[in-house]
Amino acid sequence: MRSRLPASKAQKKVQKSDQKLIQIVDAALADVTRRSGEWLVCRPGCTQCCIGVFAINQLDALRLRRGLDDLERSTPERAAHVRQRARDAVARLSAGFPGDRASGVLAEGEEAAEQFAGFANDEPCPALDPDTGYCDLYESRPMTCRVFGPPVRAEIGRGGDGLGGDGLGVCELCFQGASNEEIAACELKPDPDDLESTLLNELEKSTGARGNTIIAFCLAQ
Repeated sequence: MRSRLPASKAQKKVQKSDQKLIQIVDAALADVTRRSGEWLVCRPGCTQCCIGVFAINQLDALRLRRGLDDLERSTPERAAHVRQRARDAVARLSAGFPGDRASGVLAEGEEAAEQFAGFANDEPCPALDPDTGYCDLYESRPMTCRVFGPPVRAEIGRGGDGLGGDGLGVCELCFQGASNEEIAACELKPDPDDLESTLLNELEKSTGARGNTIIAFCLAQ
């Protein structure tokens, strides 16, 4: 079992506040789920949002690594499978990775963004158990995963695969046949006070780690 590096006071403070952020987002999602009814078809075992890489920030990465540490203590075999899938993914993706292959940090700028848009769109998430279709790190999943499905603004998380009313991104499997007005009525506003940005700034100041990465690099370390 890998030993976890001790967290600084600043990191512990961020981790505690991150739990509050998760509670806020999960409460907003529960409300949207109630309002959406049958329009929202997200169910355990659906892996639509688990295929294709996407950028995660340092707060997401910290949460994922802690989740993997917890899994290593409770179910070492499952944790080992997650880490191996991550390492296998890094081996497959490194050659075309639009960023620093050593750190896993994505490059910034317009050209890098264009490269990333077409990068590894068919790659399964390392946290996804291919046998069950379930996420092995579900409680520690990134914010993008938490908001995927309901209508969200394009700048929030992944933005979905389709556009609904008023420029809202929505999963292409959800809200089939819904009008723009019906989609807009179910908009998810997961973090109205932008607590995530505050915590991310605090974390980056305390650790010096900056920039976005992807789940494979995060979990392969």
